[in-house]
Amino acid sequence: MSAVPSAVSRGLMGIGDVLEVLRPDFPDVTISKIRFLEGEGLIAPQRTASGYRKFSHADVERLRYVLACQRDQYLPLKVIREHLEAIDRGLEPPASSADGPRVPRALVSTDGMPNADSFRGNADVRLSRGELLEASGLTDSLLEQLEGYGLITKRGQHYDGDTLVIASTVAEMAAFGIEPRHLRTFKVAADREVGLVEQVVTPMLRQRDPESQQRADDAIRELAALSVRLHASLVKAGLATELRR
Repeated sequence: MSAVPSAVSRGLMGIGDVLEVLRPDFPDVTISKIRFLEGEGLIAPQRTASGYRKFSHADVERLRYVLACQRDQYLPLKVIREHLEAIDRGLEPPASSADGPRVPRALVSTDGMPNADSFRGNADVRLSRGELLEASGLTDSLLEQLEGYGLITKRGQHYDGDTLVIASTVAEMAAFGIEPRHLRTFKVAADREVGLVEQVVTPMLRQRDPESQQRADDAIRELAALSVRLHASLVKAGLATELRR
């Protein structure tokens, strides 16, 4: 007999049902992502005797809150966990402005891929080293390694919003046992893509008129979005067998 009796009558959902509910608002969410968040202790769905997850509506709303914090504010899991603990105690979570720098979320198209406006930069965000560590959830040791491998660099005396996104992403990848040394191939591939874009736009940049400069800026953003789309699609295709499990 199931450890969660009358699941349907109690409004409980399987993980596939939860995915369908969330995907209209969070196109990039996957079963693996949900399982990861469960493993991090951010959600705790019930289990049947067979081990199947059963999610209540409260579980789904909790997931929605976590995903929104990651997408809209790039909050690290440590901060999101503190928010949830406050909510569980009947308190209001900290105001966003108190959580550290706000970083505009990447603008995406309907298929969840970044669009050209995603590449307008976050130079208005300026972070000290301590602020970057606090906002991203990285350790000082990890940050040193990322700087050593060239994945993170300062802009003058500060770190910018793009750096915060990189740091937060690496912090999440670290939960899977991925170390900075494993990420050198990402940097190499990114540098090659940058080089390809430069080849395309250099003739435009040589023309000094404002119209040519604007065309170059637009081309850079469009090509950047297309390169990310191609990279993501190639990875997805290569992992198709794993994703269909």
